[in-house]
Amino acid sequence: MGNKKNKHSEYTKPSEPLKNSDETEESQNDETSPETRNQQIIDTGIVATNAKHAIHCLTVIGQIEGHYILPPQNKTTKYEHIIPALVAIEQDPEIEGLLIILNTVGGDVEAGLAISELIAGMRKPTVSIVVGGGHSIGVPLAVSARRSFIVPSATMTIHPVRMNGLLLGIPQTLSYFDRMQERIINFVTKNSGISASRFKELMMKKDELVMDVGSVVDGDTAVKEGLIDSLGGLSDAIQCLYDMIENEEYEKKPSPKKKNQKKQPQKSKASKRIIPDEIDDQRAVSLLNMICSGDIVYENGKFELSDG
Repeated sequence: MGNKKNKHSEYTKPSEPLKNSDETEESQNDETSPETRNQQIIDTGIVATNAKHAIHCLTVIGQIEGHYILPPQNKTTKYEHIIPALVAIEQDPEIEGLLIILNTVGGDVEAGLAISELIAGMRKPTVSIVVGGGHSIGVPLAVSARRSFIVPSATMTIHPVRMNGLLLGIPQTLSYFDRMQERIINFVTKNSGISASRFKELMMKKDELVMDVGSVVDGDTAVKEGLIDSLGGLSDAIQCLYDMIENEEYEKKPSPKKKNQKKQPQKSKASKRIIPDEIDDQRAVSLLNMICSGDIVYENGKFELSDG
């Protein structure tokens, strides 16, 4: 009987020991581990914490979602997420510049223009690079940055404004399309080197797209047309952003001349002009007497009281 095992003892799990303070510190250190930091980089968009400059990477991918929710199988960029992110980037003193990477098929016109206008209005250095494609409303997004790049294999589709859903076949509808198209043309030509007439010509080209009018330009053609600033890759875009950041830092620093320059005290005027421009005969006689006595001197074309 003494050697018989307790039935419950075979299945009872020992209680877990309490964590001491050292183990608690280790768990806290895990939160700042490289893996955790990498995940934070993915979530927040910060490229690297130990780089030369702290820049934020903003990706515009898939279809730009506007006022209507797209199907769940679509890869989308939601403008209600991008807009507050841009506001946070502009205000954050630790972020020195913004890198925008575009691979988009286009999407909602007004949502795309809203994002483009916010990027164009930022004070911080901004650089965009088109990889894969920057089609439709992706064109204004690409040119919204201060400097734009495109890889040689990327393409950009330029076409007129299109709309899905019910349309009324009335002149007002065509007028609305024309005004919306003008908004896009004005923004693109204002923020790039292409002219409005040439951009319209590419937009209305008839013999290139099968099911639509418009043009598809590759990276080299986009640069030659003045739509994109430079042909280059990721390293070129980052180096350009670094140069912009360093130039701004240099301009903010006071020059040694201005820093060491002392303000010269202004000489106080000891004399006061007392003679009016026009005088009568009586005053002229009094003036001659004062000049003869040395009370008034004539210097630099003016009568002034003598310092003595």
